[in-house]
Amino acid sequence: MDKKEIDGNSKIEQLKQYRAKNAGGKMTTDAGLKISNDRWSLRAGKRGPRLLQDIHFYKKQTHLNRERIPEKVVHARGFGIHGVFKCTKSMKEYTKAGFLQEPGIETPVFVRFSNFIGNKGSKDTAIDVRGFATKFYTQEGNYDNLALQFPVFVLTDAMKFADFVHAAKQNPVTDVPQATIAHDNAWDYIANNQETAHFIMWLMSGRGRPRSWRMMEGYPINAFRFVNDEGKSTFVRFVWKPLLGVHSLDLEEANIIGGVDPDYHRNDLI
Repeated sequence: MDKKEIDGNSKIEQLKQYRAKNAGGKMTTDAGLKISNDRWSLRAGKRGPRLLQDIHFYKKQTHLNRERIPEKVVHARGFGIHGVFKCTKSMKEYTKAGFLQEPGIETPVFVRFSNFIGNKGSKDTAIDVRGFATKFYTQEGNYDNLALQFPVFVLTDAMKFADFVHAAKQNPVTDVPQATIAHDNAWDYIANNQETAHFIMWLMSGRGRPRSWRMMEGYPINAFRFVNDEGKSTFVRFVWKPLLGVHSLDLEEANIIGGVDPDYHRNDLI
């Protein structure tokens, strides 16, 4: 695609068709059959027993029994928002990616913020690693970018990742604590793997309790290779800087808010 033809606004127009609401449309089953009544089941007479021929009723009940979506092992608790990425400086010297060619190009994005250790039902304000995944809907295809709030990682070899997750999750005997590593299993791992020291210093600082997802930095774990039109490659690191600055909750404040409003960070974006 000719870079001169790229216009991020056209991508925004294209995505509008997927945001259409089906207001006023007929309710249907998962097979597309129209439903005349979703409030009452079929019966034999006014006070008779329910009928086995009421397919919609039984489909509704069986769906309820089976609608279990297993949560992610890590980053289970998350929240997503739509937004727009606006290029403010041409990066054509480093890359031929269309959405980074000219200032002013707007690219629709979807961002999912999440906590690392906590389960889906845990609180937002626990001491934990935060991450966020950004999906850029560019004219050349979708581009995904993953970041954590710390510039350092907990390990140097991926072989240890499963071990760290098992150690950091809640104690398998007591199932506590939730959303934090305040137990012996985690500290045993930390004490026996010295490369975690730098990461733990970041985690136990105020950075482990951000005041808002809008007030924390983002550092992708990996370096990336950009290639420009001339075929020249450059290694780059992304860094997300919040316009509101970096702000944290103190420990007492985080504990109080977590008890009163466990969805504190989510509500901040609604």
